[in-house]
Amino acid sequence: MAAQQSFENHAKVVPAYHYFTSLLIVANLAYRLYEVVAHFSAETLMSALVAVALFMLFVYARVFALAVQDRVIRLEMRLRLLELAPDLRPRLGEFTMNQLCSLRFASDAELPGLARTVLADKLNDRKTIKRMIRDWQADLQRA
Repeated sequence: MAAQQSFENHAKVVPAYHYFTSLLIVANLAYRLYEVVAHFSAETLMSALVAVALFMLFVYARVFALAVQDRVIRLEMRLRLLELAPDLRPRLGEFTMNQLCSLRFASDAELPGLARTVLADKLNDRKTIKRMIRDWQADLQRA
């Protein structure tokens, strides 16, 4: 069984994606660029362009998944805050994505007070906000 999630271990790393696949894609790109410089031809140029496209696909696949995840988190957190801290309804638009993404780890009991503190102190650093959480709620369904 996995260890309980906390600030120290909450970052999601998929070794096959973050290390193995990224290393292969970067190594392929570097080699293809070297080939263009060392042995320029239409074939090596096309190969390098495909390597660039593969690298861009790798990066954007992650960026797009994280953007969708952030939008879902924003919606989830607004709904939680409406339920748990209805007095914050007029201020929901003031929360930044960093604040909402950080606050998602707070328990229902802790969230209203922490949300008020984050707004009052204008905290926007994800690590700072996450470190303030005392009753950490795991998020195991992240992309």
